Amino acid sequence: MRLNFHRYSELGKPLLILHGLFGSLGNWGWHSKELSKHYSVIGVDLRNHGDSPHDKELNYPVMALDVVKLIESLGLSSVAIIGHSMGGKVAMELALQHPQFIEKLVVVDIAPIAYPDRIDSHKGIIDGMKALNLSEVKNRGEADIFLAPYIEEEPTRKFILTNLVHTKEGGYKWRLNLAAIEKNYGNLREKPTGIGTYESAILFVKGALSNYIKPENEAEILDLFPNAQVKIIMQAGHWLHVDKPQAFQKIVSGFLAEKD
Repeated sequence: MRLNFHRYSELGKPLLILHGLFGSLGNWGWHSKELSKHYSVIGVDLRNHGDSPHDKELNYPVMALDVVKLIESLGLSSVAIIGHSMGGKVAMELALQHPQFIEKLVVVDIAPIAYPDRIDSHKGIIDGMKALNLSEVKNRGEADIFLAPYIEEEPTRKFILTNLVHTKEGGYKWRLNLAAIEKNYGNLREKPTGIGTYESAILFVKGALSNYIKPENEAEILDLFPNAQVKIIMQAGHWLHVDKPQAFQKIVSGFLAEKD
């Protein structure tokens, strides 16, 4: 599969940015532009998201292979990667399965573990997106009102509505592959399948208000990534790059600039 991507610059070493579930490369636009002052930043739409192709198969091995194919198609030998949430698990899978392609890795607010259903509200999001009658929607404001009982947090609704796009006929559609996401949601909760360890430098960045990385996950992180370090951004949740963008930039830029 040939993933959709946007290259923000060709200055410096290549840096891929992988978004989270329900996201797209556009969600990381500000950070991509900032980092492109020093790196050749490539924003990526993962399969079934953004403007990348749709496919019924959705799991971390195939998603990691998609990224490998993109790296090879761009003629790159190795890259740095920033991956948030689902994108972080794709990046970890890639590091474990194909470590030769990774120079440095930043994993944003996700751990290499299997998550229980109760940790987030993704089911409610999927239910709301499915319930929205796309043939009757006249504008995003109307869709926002409809989704409110399913998705209580306004910022989350606004984020989800970035996926509501116009059709050629003048109506609306979800640009992501909602059917594949719902069917394979269990796969996306699983831990990376790669065996062995990734020995190079890797940074985990956690939001202090998020419960995606807990103290008890440290052993599991170090089992797979023995040279991992963890940084915590205070007063930030799961979308820490949105909550505290300057702090996130400082931490990530410092790590990427470190000599091996």
